[in-house]
Formats: sequence, C-alpha cells, structure tokens
Amino acid sequence: MAAAETALVSSSSLETGPAPAPESTGTGAATAATSPATAAARTGSEAMVSKAALATKLLSLSGVFAVHKPKGPTSAELLNRLKEKLLAEAGMPSPEWTKRKKQTLKIGHGGTLDSAAGGVLVVGIGRGTKMLTSMLSGSKRYVAVGELGRATDTLDSTGKVTEEKPYDKITQEDLEGILQKFTGNIMQVPPLYSALKKDGQRLSTLMKRGEAVEAKPARPVTVYSLSLQKFQPPFFTLDVECGGGFYIRSLVSDIGKALSSCANVLELTRTKQGPFTLEEHALPEDKWTIDDIAQSLEHCSCLLPAELALKKPKPEESHEQVLSCEYITLDEVKREDDVIKTC
Repeated sequence: MAAAETALVSSSSLETGPAPAPESTGTGAATAATSPATAAARTGSEAMVSKAALATKLLSLSGVFAVHKPKGPTSAELLNRLKEKLLAEAGMPSPEWTKRKKQTLKIGHGGTLDSAAGGVLVVGIGRGTKMLTSMLSGSKRYVAVGELGRATDTLDSTGKVTEEKPYDKITQEDLEGILQKFTGNIMQVPPLYSALKKDGQRLSTLMKRGEAVEAKPARPVTVYSLSLQKFQPPFFTLDVECGGGFYIRSLVSDIGKALSSCANVLELTRTKQGPFTLEEHALPEDKWTIDDIAQSLEHCSCLLPAELALKKPKPEESHEQVLSCEYITLDEVKREDDVIKTC
C-alpha cells in the first residue's frame, strides 16, 4: 500500500440561476379556496427554492477538510462518491434549470491511499483545491500491520506470494533493534506496483499487463518516527510518521529482509495527514452533507497556516469558477508520482 503522494481534482457542472419566486398565496376567502393543483405548485416552487439555496451554498464552499476513507474503493472512486452525494443533495443537475448560467464545482483529493488502505483523505473544494500543494507536503502518520515470513509481488496481502521464509527465531528485541536503521533520512526503493511511471504509464499498469519492469533507483525519504506497537509472530504493528514520497509497503518489506526473512503489509491505516487527524477531523460518509462540510471547513480553517488562509473572492470570481488543468507537485522536490490530475 503506497504512501505515494498524488492529488486528483475533478469538476462537475452545476447549473444555477435566480430562484423562482413562490406564487402569491392571496388573502381571505381566496386563500381558503386554493385548489389542490395550486397548493401542489406552491410546494414544488418552495422545494425548488430550497434546492437553489443548497446549490448556491455548495458552490460557495472553499477550503480544505478531511474524510474517512474505508478499505475497498480507490481514492478517486471515493471522491466521485462524495461529489455525487453533494450534487444529489443540491438537486443538481436539474432539467428545469437548463439554459441558465453554469458554474463549476471543483473538488479534489490529495495523498492517494490504495484501495486496500483506509484512513484520512484530505479533500479540497472550490478554491481549496489550489491549497493541496502546500497542505500535503507535510508529514503523514500510519499504523501498519505486517506479516513476517511471506513476501508478495505487490508487497501487501493483495498480491501473489513470491517467497516464504522462516520467522520463528525472530524476537521482539530483534524487531525493535532493527527499526533504528529505518529512522531519519534514508534511501528507499519504491515498489514496482506503484504510481511511478515509465514512458508515461504507471508501473503498476505495466506489471498487470505482464510486461517486464525494472525497479526504480533508491531515492531519499524521511522517517520522523518509527515504533513497534505490538508483536505476535508472525504479525507486528508499526506506528510510522514519514514525509512525502514514502512507501509503507517498501518499509515493511525491507524490515523483513533486514531480519533475514521477508514480510508484507496486511493492513494500513493513515491516522494523520498534515494537521488533519483521523479521530478529530475525518468525516465519515454519513456526514458528507453540504452543512456538515461547511462546518468542517470552518473548524479546519484554524489548522491552516496564515499564508494559506483563503482570501475573499473578487466579484468576478464569484460568477463562474473554471477548472484549471495543470500539473503541480505536492512536495518541494518534484516526483513522478506527485502530481495533481484533472478530469
């Protein structure tokens, strides 16, 4: 499961316009004589006004927040699910609002988690998508469960077993003693199954096709802290805080080799990304509503450095947002797997 740092930005066209004014209700006997058809029309009109207000509020959201990604969907699939829920809540798009001025909902995620991993996924909405670069260059924290004695081609439990070695003589002291070797500024070889590219295609895609792929050279990465939380052979649990471009799968595999055995990742959870923590800031799916996200954006604004505070939009910016298709890195040093993708 890679800690490869990528961000994805997508857009959806929202059609908004002046909300239809509710029909006059009249007074006195006229009110009492209102026909069922008129009442139904009034109810429909009020519902439309409500949806228009929600759409306007959705388009006004800007900033960075976090969601809780479960195991299963990819980060991109989760982003689409989030976007669809917000559009549905706002009643967008609506056939009744055709021919009206369109605006674009811009939403993106940063710091991709593999489908088998879960935890904090940082999301930018509106002008907040432009903040992902600075926000995601900070540290990340993970809890990883490794398995000794078994290696796979993907370096995690989703892959094919490529090697098995004994582990029964490995003690907790052996494991704790080896961790210091992987702390600080170290060199790390990325996994073959990764978002790194060769000739414009991901290595993982080439591997799945059965094509021969050479490992990328080792590159400098940073591990701020690394500790053993639990050891029940063959399983061990690590708490890792690292910088950008770091792969937990490679770490676990390298630890196995250093112990004269082998290892792969069974479970991976990102508990912190930048200032966002899983317990305090990550919204579960039942909180993916316009109001909950608005509250989260307000709550999380105090986490941002002053220089990243969102400025009030200029008048012309409030009329129509445009998705900028650009490639930018998420780390100070550009990496092939550290890009914002647009779709």
